[in-house]
Amino acid sequence: MKLALTIDGREDTIEILSRPGGHSPACRFQLGDTPAREANVETPEPGVYSVLLDGRSYDAFVEDTPTGMVVTIEGYRFEIEARDPRRWSRKTSGAGADTVQSILSPMPGKVVRVLVAAGDPVVPGQGIVVVEAMKMQNELKSNRTGLVLTVPAKEGATVTAGELLATLE
Repeated sequence: MKLALTIDGREDTIEILSRPGGHSPACRFQLGDTPAREANVETPEPGVYSVLLDGRSYDAFVEDTPTGMVVTIEGYRFEIEARDPRRWSRKTSGAGADTVQSILSPMPGKVVRVLVAAGDPVVPGQGIVVVEAMKMQNELKSNRTGLVLTVPAKEGATVTAGELLATLE
């Protein structure tokens, strides 16, 4: 499962490659472009996670907030918002004009068309990128008036669910 993350205002992705289940508390994950890692995760009580990563033990205290969650590890506080790019939400579809809109691939597929370039003006409903998955083409659109900041998507490229295709201002 791949999730889009905002950690203290910085965009990233995490892919959970396997989850704890049955008798094994092991979790394999990959953060951004880093190599996959394995951690042992236990939940001794609600909102507290004991994590063994690279031979070190960490206690993570998680609090739900209206905008996401706050995670505290060894006195460091992180504000985190995790989004499943496959799920629609009012927050992601109607983001305010003062934020950056990230256009993420909703599923694994192939980029068949890039309809804008960095610096182009866009309006609500304008197509940005077309992704083909399971022989269906999905046109991903802007939800605001603004400018295209970046377009990392390339025609013909294979993309994964949650992969960043474009950012809009």
